[in-house]
Amino acid sequence: MGYTPFENKVWLATPTMHGEELEYITQAYESNWMSTAGANIEEVERIISEKLGCKYAVALSAGTAALHMAVKLAGVKRGDKVFCSDMTFDATVNPVVYEGGVPIFIDTEYDTWNMDPKALERAFELYPDVKVVVLVHLYGVPGKIDEIREICDRHGAIIIEDAAESLGATYKGVQTGTFGEFNCISFNGNKIITGSSGGMMLTDSEEAAQKARKWSTQSREPAPWYQHEELGYNYRMSNVIAGVVRGQIPHLEDHIARKKAIYEKYKKGFEGLPVIMNPYDEKNSEPNFWLSCMIIDKEAMCRQTRGPLAAQFFKEPGRSCPTEILETLEKYNVEGRPVWKPMHMQPIYANNAFVCAADSVDVGADIFERGLCLPSDIKMTDDEQEIIIDIIKSCFD
Repeated sequence: MGYTPFENKVWLATPTMHGEELEYITQAYESNWMSTAGANIEEVERIISEKLGCKYAVALSAGTAALHMAVKLAGVKRGDKVFCSDMTFDATVNPVVYEGGVPIFIDTEYDTWNMDPKALERAFELYPDVKVVVLVHLYGVPGKIDEIREICDRHGAIIIEDAAESLGATYKGVQTGTFGEFNCISFNGNKIITGSSGGMMLTDSEEAAQKARKWSTQSREPAPWYQHEELGYNYRMSNVIAGVVRGQIPHLEDHIARKKAIYEKYKKGFEGLPVIMNPYDEKNSEPNFWLSCMIIDKEAMCRQTRGPLAAQFFKEPGRSCPTEILETLEKYNVEGRPVWKPMHMQPIYANNAFVCAADSVDVGADIFERGLCLPSDIKMTDDEQEIIIDIIKSCFD
């Protein structure tokens, strides 16, 4: 190919700053509101709730904290079984365990790489007493919300929506992060907009919002001294972090547009290769295209083996695999990653139940075997992306 490694690394996804963030951080500094109260927090809660169409937003220290508050609000107690998306980051699942719940993992479907409604229906047949479902929108692609919500309604279960990766994505014109009883978004450093950290719990329940605010500030009672009558947490977002988020919000749509352009460029560039991009329901949903991913056709896979901490591949002409592509990208100073390793394959959750659709194979394991995340950084140039596409093509020579 004749390419040399990039002088500056091309990343998977990094923060893209614009300047307004510094103005709001400076306001926090000059007003001396540096802790967990202040105008920035009030404004980001107001703006996000209006933008997404929910009544209440509670700004917290992380998306994981938001999920923990959601699980607690859902009433999960020790020993309670909870249905969870299987193909996700473990931050989706860990808060269930914080409250003593027992995650049961629901397999993925190929159409969106999200929770399979057929597998969920089967899970309710096996575990009819489950009352909480944690639904993820993977890589910014909305799941099959209508089907999943209908199943949950029929079985008297509520949805906790993990929209950490999908801020700005819509399903039938409605923003993700508004479909569950309790919903969560993230402002982690790699997300579509960032605060460097931080997250929010979203709800239409005033009572739930008040409880989340109380619990997240160590459950202090309204007394003139420090009075505590229930367990609390140090989960509130700082006014400084909120300043970064406040400066990022006006750029959300521009970030999404750039991410979509990256996705479309990969899709066009890979025409003729035995791969497809991570799919979505083009009729009903509009992703935020947070990460562009691809999956290699089964017949085009060379042999690869993966141990607990390392992988290797065996080169075959005309074929490739995620391990080869990721190692090749790294040689050119480009970051890619495997797709999320399904939770039922993780050692920590190896003994938890896992439910596939009755007529299905283990879809999540198959996507993990053949899929990878492509560099999707907003600051990646068109020329850099063209070279990356050529590098990936060369792996199939």
